[in-house]
Amino acid sequence: MSSDVIVIGGGIIGLSTAYELLRLGATVTLLERNRCGREASWAGAGILSPLLPWDYSDPVTQLTRLSNRLYPQFIETLRAETGIDSEYEASGMLVLEPSTDSEGPEGQAESARRAAIAEHWCMSRDFPLQKVRSREVESALARDQAALRLPDICQVRNPRLLSALLTAVKKSGIILENAEVIDWETANGRVQSVTTRSGEKHAAAVYVVAAGAWSRVLLGEHAHKLEIWPVRGQILLFKAQEGLVRAIVVKDRENFYLIPRRDGHVLAGSTIEQAGFGNRITSQARETLLAQAHALVPGLREETLVAQWAGLRPGSMDNIPVIDRHPALSNLYLNGGHYRYGVTMAPASAQLAVNLILNRPQPLEVAPYRWRSGAIADPHSSS
Repeated sequence: MSSDVIVIGGGIIGLSTAYELLRLGATVTLLERNRCGREASWAGAGILSPLLPWDYSDPVTQLTRLSNRLYPQFIETLRAETGIDSEYEASGMLVLEPSTDSEGPEGQAESARRAAIAEHWCMSRDFPLQKVRSREVESALARDQAALRLPDICQVRNPRLLSALLTAVKKSGIILENAEVIDWETANGRVQSVTTRSGEKHAAAVYVVAAGAWSRVLLGEHAHKLEIWPVRGQILLFKAQEGLVRAIVVKDRENFYLIPRRDGHVLAGSTIEQAGFGNRITSQARETLLAQAHALVPGLREETLVAQWAGLRPGSMDNIPVIDRHPALSNLYLNGGHYRYGVTMAPASAQLAVNLILNRPQPLEVAPYRWRSGAIADPHSSS
């Protein structure tokens, strides 16, 4: 039986897109190459904000802020439908300014400049920001220093959110796992069907690619030099006493964060590695992240380390995803390239993609998310 829409990819973006389509009455089949929700979406941290929003372009922050507005109802509806608590909560974010003890005048000037940029960005967007001393907020920190507190930043426990979405989509849609798409049948500027590795053909009126880091490979000759590539990220998980860390803690200019969960687990991450499609964990990342976590919070020691994992983010230029119709195939759409913020952007990205498919009004300007073709630039230039 054919569906109205085939969604290819069972991560947070594919599941959210399928869920939004089902909510609006479409019939949906979701095809996942492996298991749903077990790649970057599961491996991520669940911060519902760019780490330092003032470092990102407006297309990134506009999309994340739209998601922030949608998330409370998104979570509550999923909880009502599935009974699963995704642990959505406003933890707040504490941004630690670099120590100026040994930086000298130039380092101190840079810290002051960074703080001024943050204050201006927040004030111009009515985004709550407070200047604090770090140990006023987090007593477990090794040292007291100047910090910025963003009290409204939220988090979600992404494996639980994925479980809720998977349960909800299964109720009214069709999910086929271990169904890797390997071939496209096209004619007259449209996709006619897709074939999976098992040899099964699937047809629909509309196709949506939401395959994360694999989107370019999946599209093959139809990729139109799509700028999406894999970026490995590794994270450590600690089990500490409940309440040891209460806020999301981010170190400015060091790309390091701690994220506390309700039950005492604390995530520490993350690396940014160009390793192709290799997602193995490394001892070097373990040692580096462990040292950073312990230096920040002495209670996070090797004895409390319980897990390490890696995921492949869908890298994109400037962290701006592509949410658009295919340039040549009129019934094919892409919702991908969210890089570090797939979970953060999921509800908004699903809404934009579905509005595009159904020709509905958009809540924001979508031009920045159009298909960007061209040779892949240096991925190290991405934020």
